[in-house]
Amino acid sequence: MLVLRVLNVVAPAYFLCISLVTFVLQLFLFIPSMFKDPSTTPLFSPALLHGALFLFLSANALGNYILVIQNSPEDLGKCLNSGGGAEVVADRPDRSRSPCSALPSTHFCRLCARVTQRHDHHCFFTGNCIGSRNMRNFVMFCLYTSLACLDSLVAGVAYISAVLSMSFANPLAFLALLPHSISQFFSGALLSSEMFVILMLYLWLGIGLACAGFCSHQILLILRGQTRYQVRKGMVVRARPWRKNLQDVFGKRWLIGLLIPILNVGSDYHRHKDK
Repeated sequence: MLVLRVLNVVAPAYFLCISLVTFVLQLFLFIPSMFKDPSTTPLFSPALLHGALFLFLSANALGNYILVIQNSPEDLGKCLNSGGGAEVVADRPDRSRSPCSALPSTHFCRLCARVTQRHDHHCFFTGNCIGSRNMRNFVMFCLYTSLACLDSLVAGVAYISAVLSMSFANPLAFLALLPHSISQFFSGALLSSEMFVILMLYLWLGIGLACAGFCSHQILLILRGQTRYQVRKGMVVRARPWRKNLQDVFGKRWLIGLLIPILNVGSDYHRHKDK
């Protein structure tokens, strides 16, 4: 448990550090290298379009990251003395029952020390539980983080290709880049800054693929109307139309949430809470 608590603090700091490094490399190294002559650069040049795209992806990733933390799952333990609602097993360590009006898969998280509705999992990179209140923001966070990493990967490959005069027409050239760069670095033929960028390329590739996998798996579970906690516990859920399951998570204003980071408004959870 001590290791998990330490990871719960270190992982968010690691994510913010990687985000800062990516932001600095993009704005002060990759994007400026795309400008051949700033005085004759057209308004809709590839460099400006790439910069605008990166800022859009980064703003959505960071915005949804903040909303995942800010819009944390509600602690159902606060309603222990409310007296109303159905009696639901809260899956506490002592197997006690909480007389709260809860949705299925109510779970007690030992790291957060609270009982949450429709618990999915505990995300160490946000240091928070993912549940009914922040599920949509978590999916958007994974999506835009993946796109921002892949965008940085493409820009970094273009930069390395121009600086080292390398061709990546052959896909195997990228796989051989790391061992070749390590040998060149220790022989003194490669600068430290260039080696750092090459290492970041593989880090962006790994984070981008991981976030894309998390996002795809999460959307598949949403279409089925399940959570990871329900799958792990072998719980059987009532079959519902996939459109209804999507609307419960993303709400009716899903297009707005796809373009800008906003709270999970319009979903069934928030409508019930407002009542």
